[in-house]
Amino acid sequence: MNTYLLSLIVFWIGVAGVFYIYIGYPLLVWLVRLLRPRPWRREDFEPPVSIVIAARNEEKDIESKLKNTLAIDYPTGKLEIIVVSDFSSDKTDNIVESFADKGVTLIRPEQRLGKTAAQNLGVSVSTGEIILFSDATTNYQADVLRRIIPNFADESIGCVGGKLDYHDPHETTVGRGASNYWSYETNLKVNESLAGSLIGVSGCLYAVRRSAYKPMYPEACSDFLIATVMRRQGLRTVFEPSAVCDEETNVTANQEFAMRTRIAAQTLSDLWRNVDMMNPSKSGFFAISLVSHKLLRYLTVVFFLLIFLASIVLASGSLFFLVILIMQALFWITGFLALIAFWRSSRRSVLTYPAYFVLITLASVAGLAKFLFGEKYEKWEPIRNNPDK
Repeated sequence: MNTYLLSLIVFWIGVAGVFYIYIGYPLLVWLVRLLRPRPWRREDFEPPVSIVIAARNEEKDIESKLKNTLAIDYPTGKLEIIVVSDFSSDKTDNIVESFADKGVTLIRPEQRLGKTAAQNLGVSVSTGEIILFSDATTNYQADVLRRIIPNFADESIGCVGGKLDYHDPHETTVGRGASNYWSYETNLKVNESLAGSLIGVSGCLYAVRRSAYKPMYPEACSDFLIATVMRRQGLRTVFEPSAVCDEETNVTANQEFAMRTRIAAQTLSDLWRNVDMMNPSKSGFFAISLVSHKLLRYLTVVFFLLIFLASIVLASGSLFFLVILIMQALFWITGFLALIAFWRSSRRSVLTYPAYFVLITLASVAGLAKFLFGEKYEKWEPIRNNPDK
C-alpha cells in the first residue's frame, strides 16, 4: 500500500471518528429513542427526602444556599437538610450552625475527606428515602422536589438528574462557550434518558433512591459514576428537564481549563475502574453510551491528529487537501492564540467558539495525561476558592 492511499485511509478514519463523536452518536441516540422509546411512570407522592450539601470553605455562599433550600416547597416534616462541612477553615460551620433552629444539621468530620467521601458521610447519617445532592453555590426553584420526586414512582428509576442552567453575568468568552456547550449536552441528555439511561448527571442537582446508593471511592467523580452504580443494579438514571438549578459559569479560561482537566482525569479513572461496563453484552446500550459520550469524547484529539497528519501528506499532491490543511491550521492557531489572549481575561470575543473548542480539547489531553500518570483527585479545592488557578 503506497503512502498516499494509506494517508487517505487515515484521513477518513479521523473524519469518521470526529463525525461520529459529535454528530453520529447524537443521531444514533435519537434514532434509538424514536424506534425503541423507554418512557417511565411518574406519579405525585411525598417520600421523606434528605438534601445533602458537601461544602468546603463556602462562607460566601452557604447562607444564601440554605435560605434557598429552606424555601423549597415540600412538607417540613419530610425534608431533612444536612451540610457536611469538609474540614472548612473559614466561617462556614458557624453560618450553618445559625440555621440549626430551622432544622439544618451540620456534620463536620475530624479530618478533610474530599467531596465524594463527604457525600458518603452525609448519606450515612441521613434518614430520607430519597437523597438529593447539591452544591453550596447552586440555587433551586421552589418546585424542584415536586419536579424530581414523581420520577421515583417508577421502581426501575434509581437516579434522577436535573437541568443545569449556566448563566454568564459577566458576559465572558468562557461563559458563552460553556453555556453553548451545556446546551448541546442538555439536548443529548434528553434523548439518552428516553433511549434508556443517562451516563452521568449534573453534580449540582441529582437525586438517588437511598436503597440503591452505594458508597463510592474517594477519588470518584460522583456525578458521573452514580449512573454506572445504578446500571450495575439494573436501575436507570433519567433526566428531568423541568427540575432546574442555576449556576454561574467560570469567568476566565484558566479556571475553566482547570475544572475540565480535573473532570477528564476523574472520568477516565472511573471508566478504567468500570471497564466491564463498556461491554454491550453486559450493559447493553449503556455501554455504547459510555464509550461514545465519554471515552471517545476525551480521545477526540487522537482523531484530529490523524486528520492533520494525513492532510500534511495528502496536501503535496492535492489542492483539495492543501485547502483542508490550511483551514485546519487557521482554526487551531486562531483558537490557540485566542485562548492565550483570554487566559486570565473575562472579556468576550468573536473568537469564543474556536477558543473554547481548543480549551476543552487541550483539557482532555491534560486530563488524559494526569490519568495515565496516576494523579488522583480525592481532595481538591473548588475553582471559586482558587481564583488564580
